[in-house]
Amino acid sequence: MEYVIEMNHITKQFGSFKALDDVTFKVKKGEVHALLGENGAGKSTLMSVLFGLYQAEKGEIYINGNPVQINNPNDANNLNIGMVHQHFKLVHNFTVLESIILGRETVKMGVLKKHDARKKVVELSERYKLRIDPDAYIADITVGMQQRVEILKMLYLDSDILIFDEPTAVLTPQEIEELMKIMKELISEGKSIVFISHKLNEIKAVAESCTILRKGKCIGTVDVSATTKEQMSEMMVGRKINFNIDKKDKETGDSVLEVENLTIKSKNSKKNVVNDISFDVKKGEIVCIAGIDGNGQSELVYGITGLIPINEGKIILNGEDITRKSIRKKCIDGMAHIPEDRHKHGLILDFNLQQNAVLQTYYEERFQKYGMIKFNAVRKYAGRLIKQYDIRSPKNEDSVVRNMSGGNQQKLIIARELDRDPEIVLAVQPTRGLDVGATEYIHKQLISQRDEGKAVLLISLELDEVMNVSDRILVMYEGEIVGDLNPKKITVNDLGLYMAGSKRGEKYEKRS
Repeated sequence: MEYVIEMNHITKQFGSFKALDDVTFKVKKGEVHALLGENGAGKSTLMSVLFGLYQAEKGEIYINGNPVQINNPNDANNLNIGMVHQHFKLVHNFTVLESIILGRETVKMGVLKKHDARKKVVELSERYKLRIDPDAYIADITVGMQQRVEILKMLYLDSDILIFDEPTAVLTPQEIEELMKIMKELISEGKSIVFISHKLNEIKAVAESCTILRKGKCIGTVDVSATTKEQMSEMMVGRKINFNIDKKDKETGDSVLEVENLTIKSKNSKKNVVNDISFDVKKGEIVCIAGIDGNGQSELVYGITGLIPINEGKIILNGEDITRKSIRKKCIDGMAHIPEDRHKHGLILDFNLQQNAVLQTYYEERFQKYGMIKFNAVRKYAGRLIKQYDIRSPKNEDSVVRNMSGGNQQKLIIARELDRDPEIVLAVQPTRGLDVGATEYIHKQLISQRDEGKAVLLISLELDEVMNVSDRILVMYEGEIVGDLNPKKITVNDLGLYMAGSKRGEKYEKRS
């Protein structure tokens, strides 16, 4: 058997915590090999060892049958190993082109030559239908577009071994379909792919083999075509998972959030990125805003929460106009926000878990006295959240958040927001990057909020989540709401037509 990657008996520790415990992982040449596991199971850590970001305490690595020592990512690149990281490694004040060629620049007489690089990047972009603007700044493009830049960085280096770490977590259904095609095309070109994913449908669609990790140990490697989703999920979490979302019908109450004629202008053009939007969210309902990424959903939430200014319109919370209120006042009044970008808007990465747990409540009497933090109270509170929400981290309350897995960072945000007992939860892609067990738990939490008479505004790119969790679907297209839909009375295909702008609801036709 010819293996392109052999990682034998890999052990990696962080202090006394064993992130990887005697893990063996082998990938055949020319296959898509999935790596599956819960958040914090060690998947990204294992691939970080392969890519040279970490060095293992024990174990051996062979590439194409040859023993290798990978001390840093440059060593990995020289072995034709490329990696798309779950948390993007991009420079925000660089352009797309500069970010792709960083570390592989062509310089002549001390001057950076971009012409050939631009040509190659544009050709790769067109060939793989990744459609990027090479001159756009990373800070100004969507998270989904940043993902494409990461993929192009890897393709630009002509890598033969490609590691995709949660590549679909921020992509739309259409982009995911395109990525699956790209992966199959890359395999047909003789490349080998390691595909880290929580999404069993995607693994079934594209992978041939799947290795499952649980709590740092290798549970086994299976033939994907001969193994059911239920069997893989049980191997992953150690228990049976219920894939059906249990949600009972419920009467709605008064409006909690009312958005009236909201308009937000684009900072890059004269166009309105949110154009005269009005809707409400009532007590006891989950309203989902669906749409292809980049149609104004992010700006809408930023405007409601106060992260960016609005140009026109009103935001009313429980009958009170909060349009010009501060972010803290909105939080105090009962608004919770699970943000799209957990690193930029959800966490302070170099703070520890307990500090992040009280970012919005540290000034309350239970956590401070005479301006001095009650550290024991903060630690006790964080410990309760860790236990209640199953947040896994090497040093528990003292873990630096930057060193936690993406899924556990997300769990921390959700725990912090929901524990404040809010009147409305704005949940933007709340299950992004979460495994099936954690996704099941988060869905139960959102439905529990709704069943307790609270309001939930969900923004999601996951069509299954949109159809199964929401009570009402609002579709956004080019900054406008083009449909107000009942998930029980619409098909996924029809929803797709609304999202693509091919269809409009009757009451929205009149305004267009």
